[in-house]
Amino acid sequence: MRRREVREETGLEVDDIRYRGSQHWPFPNQLMLAFTARWVSGEIRVQEEELLEAGWHDPGALPRTPGRGSVAWRLIHGEW
Repeated sequence: MRRREVREETGLEVDDIRYRGSQHWPFPNQLMLAFTARWVSGEIRVQEEELLEAGWHDPGALPRTPGRGSVAWRLIHGEW
């Protein structure tokens, strides 16, 4: 299921998918789930109905990141 969603929404093939955590989301009745995965193949193709953007970023040149302590911050900074 998760592998198929990644492929449908980004065009990427992944494996070694691992659940890392969750936290509430600032919208009513929403939950953010955090997973890591290993890229296998594919080029990013955003499914615009699901995602605003997607991209590869050099660790030394990241765009603005979420706040410390969030699951997104922990994913980006490898604190699992």
